Formats: sequence, C-alpha cells, structure tokens
Amino acid sequence: MNVIDKLKLISDTIGELINFAKTDDIVGADFNEYIMTIGLKNAPETQKNAESIPYIFERNINLKSIPELFLEKNQTTSEETKNIVKGLSNATSSIFEVKMILKNGFELYNLVNEKSYKVISLTKMTNFRGLGNGQFVVARIFEYENEYYLIEISNTLASHRKEEALRYAIAKIIQQPELVYKDNPEKLARIEEQVAKLYKKFTELFKKDEIIAINKNADDLINMFNDFAENGIIPEKETLDTLIKEPETYKFFTVAEFNNSYDNFIENSIGGFSAHSKIYDVGIIFDEELGLTAVPFYGTFCKIFEVDDYKTIEGFDKCINNFLTTDGISANILRRVNEKHKNFMDIINNVLGTKLTFDELLKKYKPQYLKNKIFTSTTVLYESNVFSNTLGIIEENSE
Repeated sequence: MNVIDKLKLISDTIGELINFAKTDDIVGADFNEYIMTIGLKNAPETQKNAESIPYIFERNINLKSIPELFLEKNQTTSEETKNIVKGLSNATSSIFEVKMILKNGFELYNLVNEKSYKVISLTKMTNFRGLGNGQFVVARIFEYENEYYLIEISNTLASHRKEEALRYAIAKIIQQPELVYKDNPEKLARIEEQVAKLYKKFTELFKKDEIIAINKNADDLINMFNDFAENGIIPEKETLDTLIKEPETYKFFTVAEFNNSYDNFIENSIGGFSAHSKIYDVGIIFDEELGLTAVPFYGTFCKIFEVDDYKTIEGFDKCINNFLTTDGISANILRRVNEKHKNFMDIINNVLGTKLTFDELLKKYKPQYLKNKIFTSTTVLYESNVFSNTLGIIEENSE
C-alpha cells in the first residue's frame, strides 16, 4: 500500500469512528449528551466533528473505549481498518516542541516522555502555515505499521511561552503519570529500578511501608526520607518519633488548598502540606509496586473501618466518596485497606447502598488501574526532566 492510499485509509477510518460516535444507539446518545454539556448543541457539523476527536479518544462507556466498542459492533470490517482502530485506541495526547518542519509532517519532541517523533500529517501541510521550529503544540499522534501519524493539533504556544508549556506538561504528568513512560521502555526501566531501590530505603528508615502524620509534619518527614535515600543522612529517632504524630481527631473536610488549577498547582506543591491552614492527617505510603505517595486523610479513611461505629467519624461518607472517585488514589490503596479490615466492603456497601464485591468496586471506580500499571505521580516526577526544569524557573523567579 502506497503512502497516499494509507493516508486515505486512516482518514476514512477516523471518519467511520466519528460517524459511529454520532449514530450508534448507545454511543450516539452519550455523544449527544456530551455535545450539549459543552454547549455545542446547535453548533455546525464541522465543529461537532472537531469536538468528536477528544470524545472518541478519551471517553469510556461501561469501562470500554469508543474504538473498542466500534470493533465490537463492526466485526466484519477489513483487517486493515481493524489494525488502524487498534492503533488509534493507543493514541497519545501530549505537548510537543516542534523541532523541524518536514515535507509531509513534523519532527516533534514530547515534553512528557522525553522522546522525539517524526509524524506524518493526515491533512495538508498548508493548514499549518505560521507554525515554526521552537513553538509548542498540544497534539494527538498514533502509531501504525511503525510510522507515527498526526491526528490533530488542538493548541499552539509561541516559543517564548516555554514556561507555560512546561506547566502544561507537568499537569499532564499529574493527571496521567503513565504518559511519562508510555512508548519509552528505557524510562519505564529506570522508574522500576528506582521504585525497588527506594522501597528498601523507606522500610529501612521507617521500619514499615506506611506512616500517618499530621500535615504540618508531612513535608519534613518526606524531606528526611529524601535526605536518607539520596545522601544517607539518618535522622535522630527522637525527631522521627516527634514528627510521626497523629491528629487528635480524625475527620474529613474540604481543604481549599487542594486546587490543582493550571496557574497555581506547582506553587502549591512547593508550599507543601505544612502551608495549609487546617490540621488533618496524611498517609505517607510507599507502595512496593507503584512508588511513593502522600494521601491526605488516609488515617481518617482507615479509621472508618476500625471504630465500633463508623458514623462517629465526621464526614465519613464524603471521605469514602473521595477515596473512590479521586483518580490519583490508586486501586492498590483500596486493596491495602481492604486487606487490613474484613468489614471493608460491608461498610462501603452500607454507605453506597450497593451490594458490590471488592473486584466489582475496583472495576467501577478504578478501571484505569486494572488496565495499566500507573506509578504514583510523585514517583514519575522524580524521573521527569520537565519537572526539575520548571522548578528551576519558578525558584529563579521567586528569588
């Protein structure tokens, strides 16, 4: 198959996916609701088609992606189309630096996984007039038969807006840590090696793989662990015992500072837990598989299953909902608590009004962790050049 035929087949397949999203009984109803939600009910078809791209690649219905549902409903389609759809289902959306304008595409450097790609454009290059080397693009690409293709460019940033591009990249890492090592086996190997090494260090220092402290002390404990892991500095036992201090009362409430907006989340991270006005518990946990994470209200969540009457824990229902629906809280965190407390699912079902098994609970609330190995965002940030570069810029500006 020559290049022109291949480009046409890929474009036609994307067109079939768009038509499927709009006309299938189940997916079409969901797509129409999505279009109304974003205020495009009466928009031109061309605009709806453009908005269907993120819908197709980011939406899940009953734990299945739109490409997966398309293949289930179109089993008689050609093998070439099936292979393209499978490739599209693994498409990557990220922010890239334009390294070079090519005759039929671009050379792009992915700021998130630190890998370069030569991508072939599915549309005429004249559509990208004004785009030049050094600029940044928010783009979606996919691999088919050992070549990468550009599906869309949804935003562009001028070269002088590098700090903004770095912030966007870190936001992507926080939201989807797996993007750091997706399509980059060398990065994955380094992260796995680092997790194994740091797990041993954590348990050596704290004698267990989780501790609970108040937020005012959490930053100091994490810093002490970093000093121990990197430089072998052993803190005094009395200091550790003082800092590993649980709150007087376990309760769940909204913390205003947990606002990971595009503009301020890095500064909030630098400020740390100690900068927050209220006192609450933080679980500092080193998962042997997924790495280091700090989980606000982890102690409160555990307490719900330890006390005689879980309803005595203030905000127990909101706490449970938070742990189930927060993307950054992994399935392994729930497994950890479930293994500790035999009444875990009894209380969960009582609060939710359900009759779920633990496996059903994970499939409903943590499906992404069942499909992929997702390291904690803290762990992947250790291996992220874009994060360290951004911290350097912020610290220079602060000084």
